[in-house]
Amino acid sequence: MINALTHSQIYVLDQDEALEFYVGKLGLELHTDADLGFMRWLTVNVPGQRDREIVLAKPGPPVHDDATAEQIRELVTKGAMGLAAILTTDDVQRDYETLVGRGVEFTEEPTERFYGTDCGFRDPFGNGLRLGQPKPGPIEVPQPSELAEEPPAKQ
Repeated sequence: MINALTHSQIYVLDQDEALEFYVGKLGLELHTDADLGFMRWLTVNVPGQRDREIVLAKPGPPVHDDATAEQIRELVTKGAMGLAAILTTDDVQRDYETLVGRGVEFTEEPTERFYGTDCGFRDPFGNGLRLGQPKPGPIEVPQPSELAEEPPAKQ
């Protein structure tokens, strides 16, 4: 049976720019950068977590024809691909300030929620990302009527 999740994928429009953002600004580590001839296999990981990779994939061959690749690029640019990833930290305010200092553009400042404190930002291409600091212990999910009082999380 399934025993692990090893890879997830984020569409990027320029893999060199993606590498600079995810490694240079966010502080992730380069895992694999392989020219396969027909495509570039580019992955990063959270430092020390080499068993869980994020594939920074460019839309196009061998998976997509030109028309499909263009449609994906348009959706990414619009920010319409949905939430790409949630990254966690033990100090969201500290890391928010560090990332702002590195030029990361946030769509939402750190906000306390029932599950912890988190904030939203986008990569250079439009992908929505979140940075969060989970609350310790079991999370008590509020009733739907109570959630209406909490500001909605933006991507």
